[in-house]
Amino acid sequence: MKRVQAACICQTLQFSQKDEPSKDRNEKLSREEIEKYKQSLERSKTEYRILEEKKQADGSIVIKVIKQYNNSPVGDYLK
Repeated sequence: MKRVQAACICQTLQFSQKDEPSKDRNEKLSREEIEKYKQSLERSKTEYRILEEKKQADGSIVIKVIKQYNNSPVGDYLK
């Protein structure tokens, strides 16, 4: 029988606003969306760690996150 001992997923997510012409406004709205994303992870008690965050020329933000997968134990992934 096999059992999951540890599981995480690594994602690269881009936060951008579809029709926002202003770079500064795009960045502000993207940062707000990232905060909402973090709050949703915390609300669902999903363990996570943001590995990287990069601001793009158009004001969008790309993050790399590693997070718990399906409530499985995270083992050494998030240390």
